[in-house]
Amino acid sequence: MKTIKLLASIIIVLHLSLLLGACGSDSTDKPIATDDDDPIVEEKDTTSYNLIDFRKGQGPVEVGKKLTQRFINVDYSFWGNIYSNYTADHVTYPDACAWLGALWFADAVDDDLLYNGVVNKFAPLFTTDKDLQPTLTPTASNKVDYYVFGAIPLQIYQRKKEAKYFDLGMTYADRQWTLPNNASSTEKEWHDQGFSWQTRLWIDDMFMITALQAQAYQVTKDEKYRERTANEMVLYLDRIQRDNGLFYHAPSAPYYWARGNGWMAVGMVEVLKLLPENHPDRSRIMNAYLKMMSELAKYQRPDGMWSQLVDHPNTSDMWAESSGSAMFTYAMITGVKKGWLEEEKYGTVARKGWLALLTYLDSKNDIIEVCEGTGIGYSYDYYKDRRRWVGDLHGQAALMWCAYALLDKP
Repeated sequence: MKTIKLLASIIIVLHLSLLLGACGSDSTDKPIATDDDDPIVEEKDTTSYNLIDFRKGQGPVEVGKKLTQRFINVDYSFWGNIYSNYTADHVTYPDACAWLGALWFADAVDDDLLYNGVVNKFAPLFTTDKDLQPTLTPTASNKVDYYVFGAIPLQIYQRKKEAKYFDLGMTYADRQWTLPNNASSTEKEWHDQGFSWQTRLWIDDMFMITALQAQAYQVTKDEKYRERTANEMVLYLDRIQRDNGLFYHAPSAPYYWARGNGWMAVGMVEVLKLLPENHPDRSRIMNAYLKMMSELAKYQRPDGMWSQLVDHPNTSDMWAESSGSAMFTYAMITGVKKGWLEEEKYGTVARKGWLALLTYLDSKNDIIEVCEGTGIGYSYDYYKDRRRWVGDLHGQAALMWCAYALLDKP
């Protein structure tokens, strides 16, 4: 009997000990802060939106160097297509975009050998390949596509300070606002309102015009070039941005084509980087940019890409397009880095986009699934059935921009 009572007493004591212990700790076994301790702060998991740390093979330096070297090694493209059977008769705008990306990246990574390789590729355009400088009087309606070439020598001039680069680039920049003798009535109307006579209200203009004028401002610090850039952007936003923040390919083509929207996204970023905080047009452009980024975030595909038609992320036959996806990723990386976009939300979108794009690089460092050059279309099937190029400079350029943006400091 005594033994039974003793056992019962032991059980009661153990039970009380367990109850007291449970009162002194929580279910997660976290340490308790005393009055003498600093408050315990849990570290936030930033893995999903970290734009600095990447695994081997995914980092912007490693990827960007491969892309830049690839660009140095390829010949002039035929409107972006490096594998075309046609030979380019001038340096086309996709080459200009890729040149800018290569220069930006090589400068950001502070690799003199790589930077000089990009510059040396341009050297023949002053001598043996001079005839490939785009004409200042193209008969084609897409004159902005010819003139953006001038942004390349102006970017080189910022570092090299050689007059030949300045003179060549400024010729294109100034002629973009100099009414030609054979100007049409529409071109005269735009010129008389203070805009470029090359104004067309096409979505790609907002990189082609603004990139050149922004470069002219950077090398001269003449306010007229910055004002041209801002005024032109506001005009386009007022006329063609839709209520949801995106852009139709054209008023007659109510489709949200990825690369077309990409030109606007990147163009707004470049203008915002140029304008001071107190500039009267800055808030207008910033609001348009934020509206677009918010809408784009909704349409990111589960794999991190965007569709050829942006608003069809879950349609089985609408494919993921790499050049537009890279442009959107660049715009978001820059926005997060500059503090324009909320870090956790948009950093997650940007990181996911970057990592997805890397899976589209082949063994030659050519990006796949780049939409061919595309005029306006009038049906869903038109955009769905566009040919898909490999290594096209529309895509190569935009991915180099992403690598540069990941390295750029706020």
